[in-house]
Amino acid sequence: MSRAPNLHALPYFEAVARRGSLARAAEEMSVSPSAVSQQIKLLEQQLGVKLFRRAGRVLSLTLEGELLAQTAGTALRMLTDAQANLGRTRTSHRLNLRVSPSFGVRWLGPRLADFLTRYPDWDLRVDAAPDPTDFDREIMDMDIRYGTGDWPGLWCKPLVHDHILPLAHPDYLAGLPANDPLSQARLIDSPRAHVQWDFWLWHNKVTGANNRKTVLMDRSSMAIQLALDGAGVVLESMALATAEMQAGDLVPVCPDLPVLRFPAHWVRCPARFVKRRPVQVFMGWAETQAAAHAEDMKALMAQHRMQVEDIVPQAAWQQRPF
Repeated sequence: MSRAPNLHALPYFEAVARRGSLARAAEEMSVSPSAVSQQIKLLEQQLGVKLFRRAGRVLSLTLEGELLAQTAGTALRMLTDAQANLGRTRTSHRLNLRVSPSFGVRWLGPRLADFLTRYPDWDLRVDAAPDPTDFDREIMDMDIRYGTGDWPGLWCKPLVHDHILPLAHPDYLAGLPANDPLSQARLIDSPRAHVQWDFWLWHNKVTGANNRKTVLMDRSSMAIQLALDGAGVVLESMALATAEMQAGDLVPVCPDLPVLRFPAHWVRCPARFVKRRPVQVFMGWAETQAAAHAEDMKALMAQHRMQVEDIVPQAAWQQRPF
């Protein structure tokens, strides 16, 4: 049965392979040449192969020595880097977070400066990616994902609710019929959204937009920007368009119809991660931010005299006749 190489001897072997002689390796490691030679002999005996050819004082690697040397240097550098990182954790902390791209840019991003102010000793890594985290293969503490909370095998908790309604730039809205604005509007839709125009129109019994012109945008950020540019009416989340609504750059198109609300942005991770310090710190901070955001949503709805209707997207889809 093969045995793992002697880790104590590997640095001696790597030094000799790199420097080309026992004497230079011994000088680098502050030991005698005989001590280096002894470690090389022990390693060769353990592995059962010759690692060097000796011609007088000249050493050259055998084929087996070349193979070991190719990985020994990399392995030792990795161990050195890991030791340095372990040393850093004594004085700092690290949070590894993945987030859906549009939510990361439009909701989380503007708030991260507050997190860093409150936790100045923390290192932060944020990966804005459309693909969910594979916690068995990737180094992540948690993932904020758009969805319905149905991720088997993971601990999931809702963080931010979506408030869905049609929005448009005031200038674009002014060019639409006041009594039936959607009949002439270009509707901006997203194939990734849980509430899309087909469902919204059916749910609210709106029939005037049957012959509508549509455009599909793959990302909410792109859809919101298109509406800001006056290209149409976007069916979007107030969570992602808060700044534009507060500035008056996007306004409700149908304020008499209810805003559809449901939990849409979830924190997820393996259950064993929940007691980790990074997860606890982030959740405490994020839930405070989410509570403040919920108050902002109430204020915006009061400003526009809108009502809210709670829905369950999965159940609502099953009611559709299409």
